[in-house]
Amino acid sequence: MSLLYDAKNIKKKDPACKNLFEVFVLYQGFHILIFHRLAHFLFMNKLVFIAKLVSQLGRFFTGVEIHPGAKIGKGLFIDHGMGVVIGETATIGDNCTIYHGVTIGGTGKEKGKRHPDIGNNVIIGAGAQLLGPISIGNNVKIGANATVSKNVPSNSTVIKFNEIIRKD
Repeated sequence: MSLLYDAKNIKKKDPACKNLFEVFVLYQGFHILIFHRLAHFLFMNKLVFIAKLVSQLGRFFTGVEIHPGAKIGKGLFIDHGMGVVIGETATIGDNCTIYHGVTIGGTGKEKGKRHPDIGNNVIIGAGAQLLGPISIGNNVKIGANATVSKNVPSNSTVIKFNEIIRKD
């Protein structure tokens, strides 16, 4: 997956961004993608300790924690990323936007699949909590501070604790 595609997507989605140079130098949401791509590569090649070290360095520099096992599609935009946490078995589709303080995590100490699967073109508002092995469909909008612990169908909006508003 191309970091250039990611940078162009960030510039397109953020009206405050003036050029790609800003993305490369100033956007921690872009920087964490660089760390994650390296960490994920190492993790997939069974270099788990080094992968986790790279991941923690990324967290130190950006304030965003992505487990090296998480699968992330192209075009992820983490805006104002401080406090974002993405768990090990999470998957995130293409062209998603995540705002600060979001947790894509588990609910306990289960084994196996324990984090959400997120479709394409999903927007997750600041402070939202997506918990457990749930599925979030394509083109979903999750409001700020929503807590989601059940599956969400495509083309829906979630505004608070599992309250879904369908767009017909």
